[in-house]
Amino acid sequence: MSNAALSSVTLSHLDWLESEAIHIMREVAGQCSNPVLLFSGGKDSICMLRIAEKAFRPGRFPFPLMHIDTGHNYQEVIDFRDQRAAELGERLIVRSLEDSMARGTVVLKSADEPRNKHQSITLLEAIEEFGFDACIGGARRDEEKARAKERIFSFRDEFGQWDPKNQRPELWDLYNARSFKGENIRVFPISNWTEIDVWQYIEREQLALPSIYFAHQRPVVRRSGGLLPVTAVTPVKPGDQVEEVMVRFRTVGDITCTAPVESDADSVAKIIAETAITTITERGATRLDDQTSEASMEQRKKEGYF
Repeated sequence: MSNAALSSVTLSHLDWLESEAIHIMREVAGQCSNPVLLFSGGKDSICMLRIAEKAFRPGRFPFPLMHIDTGHNYQEVIDFRDQRAAELGERLIVRSLEDSMARGTVVLKSADEPRNKHQSITLLEAIEEFGFDACIGGARRDEEKARAKERIFSFRDEFGQWDPKNQRPELWDLYNARSFKGENIRVFPISNWTEIDVWQYIEREQLALPSIYFAHQRPVVRRSGGLLPVTAVTPVKPGDQVEEVMVRFRTVGDITCTAPVESDADSVAKIIAETAITTITERGATRLDDQTSEASMEQRKKEGYF
């Protein structure tokens, strides 16, 4: 294509976001010796896989995929995770929080304690086990205030900790992934995306998703200001009133703290329309563990959480 023709091409909003994410992912591959892409089977990490395909295909990804499994994830999401990794022919590493519990490095206060905040320990153990110097994830700034403070290339010290007051400048899309042995970089290629950007990208790219992202009937109880699904992990308690409600999940994670929302949106187009008018962030509406000061996102990130 001639320069004149190139100059006449108008890139859409999604084109710009995609181009930035591809650039960031290639920067990781170019600067880091042993990176890994975190893939949970959730919508953001599904977009990350498509970005990786566009950045590196027809070659193999220059990094494996990894998931830190709490042991209490939704089976639909775990099944999708395994299926998608197999379809891509990419290596998937799974490390379980329950392995950390068996080693005694994670100790729960009670059997029903939410496990999300303990994932940082298992993640740090996996980073040390494989010697990863960069972890690529799908976190976005619009999700939560602490994430809005973080750079795209986020430095972590030898203890895996993040200091929000000591971050590297990122001028003119220049990124610094330099680190000493034991340190690592957390990289967020879709940091500048919003929830609706993600859904519009999923629609444009026709990406497959776990079924729980779409409206379906599910038994729930109303607890802690949200809906909690009735499962073996979250059984009915005395005083609970079980309801059959049409719900969908805006975000997925540990069953004990990830709440669905009432919705009849059974297609990506309907989800986009619903997202466009919502006034509550996805984590604010559906992550029950983010609503307590003890489990604040900033504190968990300082301790090594993604």
